[in-house]
Amino acid sequence: MLTLGVSGKLRNSDMVMYDRETQSWWQQAIGTGIVGEMTGVKLKALPTWMESWAEYKARHPEGLVMAEPPFNRDYGRNPYVRYDSSTRPFLYSGENPPHGVPPLVRVVRVGDRAWPMTRLADEGSVSEAGLTISWQAGQASALDKANIGKSKDVGTIRVKNTSGKDVPHDVLFAFAFHAFWPDGQWMLGK
Repeated sequence: MLTLGVSGKLRNSDMVMYDRETQSWWQQAIGTGIVGEMTGVKLKALPTWMESWAEYKARHPEGLVMAEPPFNRDYGRNPYVRYDSSTRPFLYSGENPPHGVPPLVRVVRVGDRAWPMTRLADEGSVSEAGLTISWQAGQASALDKANIGKSKDVGTIRVKNTSGKDVPHDVLFAFAFHAFWPDGQWMLGK
């Protein structure tokens, strides 16, 4: 997608989100308002994670879930079929990540470090840089098949510090990490 970079120039790399309440545009990767009332405001990162419906139900058998609104919207359907299987990101014209990391490999970003999900899936758990990052199978890609529930497994990630507390992190594509953190550290293991 076309986005405004930190410098305010248009660039191809990550998604811009629109905030209807303030009519502001937000650069998703860096969490900063780039157009409108919230220009220059930086969001505080909170520890969150995505997990499969099965994982959520197992942890919270009595948990409440917001009902699907009565809008004409096809929930569970992916408008970007096979996006994460492409060899090159759609509309992206920047350079590829270093070290032979494919541009559409998902990475876990904490600060200016990125761990490729392929490494985490292979190892299951990685403890380094004061963090433990664990990967568990069971979460479907939102950018693979038309029916998200039938998509490939990309796994669930949890990031904890040495005290066992959840740590703010992001899961994004390698090309976006490289675009926003060009001097970032690639945590490739051995």
